[in-house]
Amino acid sequence: MLKEKLKNIKIILASGSPRRQQFFKDLDLDFEIRLKEIEEIYPPNLIEEDITDYLAVLKGDAFEGELQENEILITSDTIVWHEKKALGKPKDYEDAFLMLQSLSNKTHKVITSVCFKTKYKTEVISETTKVTFHPLTDSQIKYYLDHYQPFDKAGSYGIQEWIGFVGVAKIEGSYPNVMGLPVDKVYQYLSDFKN
Repeated sequence: MLKEKLKNIKIILASGSPRRQQFFKDLDLDFEIRLKEIEEIYPPNLIEEDITDYLAVLKGDAFEGELQENEILITSDTIVWHEKKALGKPKDYEDAFLMLQSLSNKTHKVITSVCFKTKYKTEVISETTKVTFHPLTDSQIKYYLDHYQPFDKAGSYGIQEWIGFVGVAKIEGSYPNVMGLPVDKVYQYLSDFKN
């Protein structure tokens, strides 16, 4: 369906995330992966989706001047927003432990922004999902960190892993968004896409 509509468009996914890559495969879309190292620094006054919007566009801007007429570049960024601050990927084991302790028995937001860039325009969409954790014991947190090592994930957890099954009490909003991509919104954008 969508594949047929986009047959003359080349989709470039600028993400090393295996979860995001799998989503595009699951949508049955042809795409290529192009990666660039970006220093993910944003102005300190930004909050919530302003942060992810900024970083998604920053990642797209690294390809400025390189895109061909029929190409669409997709970049994205996800943060966990908790107690008025952004939780990115943990620095180390201890940082991950403290993050999960802070999420225990509370509700946080997972915010993802997706940037669509062509030769002529840049557009951004974002999605926010609320996630509520049960109380987590220190031994549960240690078990999860030891067995799953979620050190490449914002907020130090993957909802599709063990911690999501035993620790998450409630989700309000898009589930795939918590894994790093609001798939339904991306699909809708690409369905409506006009170059």
